[in-house]
Amino acid sequence: FSFLQERLRSVLGLLLLLHSTDSFYVPGVAPINFHRNDPVEIKAVKLTSSRTQLPYEYYSLPFCQPSKITYKAENLGEVLRGDRIVNTPFQVSMNVEKKCEVLCNFPNKPVTLTVEQSKLIAERIREDYYVHLIADNLPVATRLEFYSNREEEEKKKEKDVQFEHGYRLGFMDGNKFYLHNHLSFILYYHREDVEESQEHTYRVVRFEVIPQSIKLEDLKADEKSMCTLPEATGSAPQEIDPTKENQLLFTYSVHWEESDIKWASRWDTYLTMSDVQIHWFSIINSVVVVFFLSGILSMIIIRTLRKDIANYNKEDDIEDTMEESGWKLVHGDVFRPPQYPMILSSLLGSGIQLFCMILIVIFVAMLGMLSPSSRGALMTTACFLFMFMGVFGGFFAGRLYRTLKGHRWKKGAFCTATLYPGVVFGICFVLNCFIWGKHSSGAVPFPTMVALLCMWFGISLPLVYLGYYFGFRKQPYDNPVRTNQIPRQIPEQRWYMNKFVGILMAGILPFGAMFIELFFIFSAIWENQFYYLFGFLFLVFIILVVSCSQISIVMVYFQLCAEDYRWWWRTFLVSGGSAFYVLIYAVFYFVNKLDIVEFIPSLLYFGYTALMVLSFWLLTGTIGFYAAYMFVRKIYAAVKID
Repeated sequence: FSFLQERLRSVLGLLLLLHSTDSFYVPGVAPINFHRNDPVEIKAVKLTSSRTQLPYEYYSLPFCQPSKITYKAENLGEVLRGDRIVNTPFQVSMNVEKKCEVLCNFPNKPVTLTVEQSKLIAERIREDYYVHLIADNLPVATRLEFYSNREEEEKKKEKDVQFEHGYRLGFMDGNKFYLHNHLSFILYYHREDVEESQEHTYRVVRFEVIPQSIKLEDLKADEKSMCTLPEATGSAPQEIDPTKENQLLFTYSVHWEESDIKWASRWDTYLTMSDVQIHWFSIINSVVVVFFLSGILSMIIIRTLRKDIANYNKEDDIEDTMEESGWKLVHGDVFRPPQYPMILSSLLGSGIQLFCMILIVIFVAMLGMLSPSSRGALMTTACFLFMFMGVFGGFFAGRLYRTLKGHRWKKGAFCTATLYPGVVFGICFVLNCFIWGKHSSGAVPFPTMVALLCMWFGISLPLVYLGYYFGFRKQPYDNPVRTNQIPRQIPEQRWYMNKFVGILMAGILPFGAMFIELFFIFSAIWENQFYYLFGFLFLVFIILVVSCSQISIVMVYFQLCAEDYRWWWRTFLVSGGSAFYVLIYAVFYFVNKLDIVEFIPSLLYFGYTALMVLSFWLLTGTIGFYAAYMFVRKIYAAVKID
């Protein structure tokens, strides 16, 4: 028990260390210093909805436009996410208050929305769309205040504050649609320490908005584009009637507040949106359970193996041993090459590629180098790393293919470079056609698609060939026992040795160790939350590797004890059993957490889920396969074979 306490203490220490790296700021992003009256540019990113999963660009709706629209040059990750960063006509100056100002057109000439535009806005409001703006690279957030506990409400009137990303486009009341046409921006600045003679510099540390819906008649505007807001109680909201033309004014106000938040920790507000407490409990729970089970499994396997090996190696009991059953009896067949060795080695090569990519991405992100402030960096890094890791994928695939007595290495290399990426590209292309049909900014533009194809065939493919060539030329893996000429007959297997039962049994432990983390990852992908807990994720990834390896070793041991030597494919399939549970969890999440009702959003959800499940199966299957292969080589090297 004291050992367990010690282990827990060290894990907690590690977690605290990792947790502290979350606030550590990304290198290469320099703060911008503003003087009073300097313009602070407000840009629009996109419109999103967790109900449709289709992002749209800002000017897909009839918002006020500046005289010249300029789009920011974007990296690969931003394009794939559907961000289209563009300038807006909001005029905001550092530390300069604005009571109320009309955004476009003259005050005496309100904006007229055509029937088509009104219909579109009403539809977007019904679909629950949010608008995302940024100021000095900080996303806008809406403050939500609520009482944490009803009973304590009388005792103390402290409110819990939470933030949601962006602001709602509008709201519905009955069957009527109301648009948020007035935005009250609240920007927080941090005053930097400077010498007395110098002018003060300011840095933007938070960007909030309070959206309001105010009827045209209640917004009293003068000739200078200034307006006066009505009293909160007496104003009526701005209705959008989708059956006729609507007239309205777009207005905004700016309020500045000084803040103690330092520039380096300005993202903390956005990142503490989800409850970290759950994380701590879940991770510690997973760690304890996995280490406990690992300890038990290791002890059982090691003790049983020692007994087996000792029995098998007793010189005088050879005759008895030959009559017994057990894994020694299949020594002449255990390294017999399986069916379809080329496909097996190709899938394992892709698994190695994924493993290297995920390990490096999580590690780099944990060090704070892929913080949410560098938009799209995570996606870009993952894409490029997958391409470059082709060398390792090719090397391992080539060496295994040689070990399995394969001869056509060029065909094998081509299969490794195209099998998994081809499936991914195919599914993404089909989904992209549907997104194109909806005119969403989430559709990957044609030039980007061509660029990705060039990366695949120009970087990944040659690197896989290079790795495969060297892997194939290298000595094959050294198998400790010779394979017999004639295959041994396999006895009839019990029901619990069935492949599907194996998948169900083997998937529970790895899935149990990571399913809480899965909830946060799904929220980040489907509900526009930020995911930043890479310290936790790294630990979960290590736990996943350990649990997959152990389950795989246990399963292959039972299989060999049942005198079934066809373990190559089976280990790969069974080790990826947790992917089956991920699929079930994804269906559960879809039904319980998301309000997706339409066909295309549902198709997108299940299309991308299928990709995630496939990748996860390849990853866990590869980890399990290599663990089992090392184990089998070890145990057969330990027994004396006549």
